[in-house]
Amino acid sequence: MDHTKLAELLFPHITKNPEDYEAQFPKRDLKEGAMVTRLGPSPTGFIHLGNLYGAFVDERLAHQSGGTFYLRIEDTDDKRYVEGAVETIINSLAFFGINFDEGALLDGEKGDYGPYFQSNRGEIYQCFAKELVSKGMAYPCFLTEDELAEIRQKQEAAKETTGIYGKYAEKSRSLTIEEIEENIKAGKPYVVRLKSDGNHDLPSEEVRHIKVDDAIRGTLSMPENNQDVVILKANGIPTYHFAHAIDDHLMRTTHVVRGEEWLMSLPIHVELFEKLGFEMPTYCHTAQLLKLDNGNKRKLSKRKDPELSLDYYKKEGYHPQAVKEYLLTILNSNFEEWRIENPDAPMEEFEFTTAKMSSGGALFDINKLNDVSKDVLLRIPASELAKFMTEWVREYKPKALKYFEGNEEYIARILDLGRTGNKPRKDLVYAKQIFDFISYFFNDYFVITDQIPEQISDADATEILKRYLESYDQSDDQSQWFDKIRTIAEDMGYAAKPKDYKKHPEEYKGHVGHVSTVIRLAVAGRSQSPDIWEIQQILGEENTRQRVEMLIG
Repeated sequence: MDHTKLAELLFPHITKNPEDYEAQFPKRDLKEGAMVTRLGPSPTGFIHLGNLYGAFVDERLAHQSGGTFYLRIEDTDDKRYVEGAVETIINSLAFFGINFDEGALLDGEKGDYGPYFQSNRGEIYQCFAKELVSKGMAYPCFLTEDELAEIRQKQEAAKETTGIYGKYAEKSRSLTIEEIEENIKAGKPYVVRLKSDGNHDLPSEEVRHIKVDDAIRGTLSMPENNQDVVILKANGIPTYHFAHAIDDHLMRTTHVVRGEEWLMSLPIHVELFEKLGFEMPTYCHTAQLLKLDNGNKRKLSKRKDPELSLDYYKKEGYHPQAVKEYLLTILNSNFEEWRIENPDAPMEEFEFTTAKMSSGGALFDINKLNDVSKDVLLRIPASELAKFMTEWVREYKPKALKYFEGNEEYIARILDLGRTGNKPRKDLVYAKQIFDFISYFFNDYFVITDQIPEQISDADATEILKRYLESYDQSDDQSQWFDKIRTIAEDMGYAAKPKDYKKHPEEYKGHVGHVSTVIRLAVAGRSQSPDIWEIQQILGEENTRQRVEMLIG
């Protein structure tokens, strides 16, 4: 067969050759060791934790090595395309501080290695398909859907591997150029298949094994590909296998981070790179994200687990830094030790490495995320947290925005309550929880949620509040303020110290803690809160008096 003639027959409109594209997309001018990574999502409209997990690895590898991180949109499947999905991908990742150096961006494309939408790269793929055909490494296949279904049924009945290979590929492989030309003239649709060198009929011990050095899993060994996989569909659109090999080469990707579900396809990709004459990038196959469910580990599910969606973290109001720091505890086994040794260092100073990534399942634990978030938020200045809260309230609690917008200094004072000193509070976790936690500062959201202590009668509670109002002075320091409460307690028959009441309960109605709880309920609406004196200093005298008077009735 004259393969050059066949290539011209199949691709008469392709005038460029691979050398033209090699010259158009030269090796990047980067320092030695700099990595080029990419995220290649499909625009399906759903962006999930796994995307962030992989993108974070991409971003760290590229940026800490002085390299480039780009976004490529793999949109060759029209059926899966969702309008606005690209914007969702970019905005969702940007919220978590994952930004691209080049590629598909909100205001178009940036970079010298585009187009970055695969749907606009058709001639590039067809050029390389033409090259493979001209070398006898690929061929047109006219098998119909019915014929393919029949082959599959035979294979399943015989318990054989399904696919087009060996004797099942022979009909298409053996077509003469005249038969191919006749089929094309008759308008018969066809795909282009890779002509695999793998021999399906060899005994397993004689099958050639490929070796691939995976940056996470070490050296992988597996049987070579023996399937004549489709590289161009009947509409001229490439399959993922073919497109990613060409794009990663021409965009000069050095490291490909992807999930372990792609391990099965690795032999196909190795053969494609070999036949195309490309140097393979370093593959990094990450572990699956798992969760414990009734004691058993399982994959995170879109249907069962709301925390799989990145929207979940935005709606709950997790700080992006907390989510990323938690992901680092999953991604690198030495991160937590580093954090203990460097409690105040920026996360970006941690040296991320694929060598410390687990090849087993990565266990996602929302409780662990909450614990990490407590520590992270404690390191963020209250002024910055106030801005973060304002933006969250703007989107998810707009009716409360009047308390936040323009009042960030006031909010910062609230958020800083108890966060200083040797034993700072660590009970701020995410925006929704924080809002509920501090809502008593806002009159529209102030409610009394707890009961007065059982040691105090209703009549005594009213009397305590009356006496408190009579003695209240906003200028009192904390010591003066509490001395007045202790005096009220003693005058009304309550122990000045809890330990006195504990020793001789028969001598007292209760103790000063019970008395101060009544005041706490009046001011904050709950029996547990940060220091009530500090709360009053923030609320101001007018607000404090109004609340106490309201409970007196």
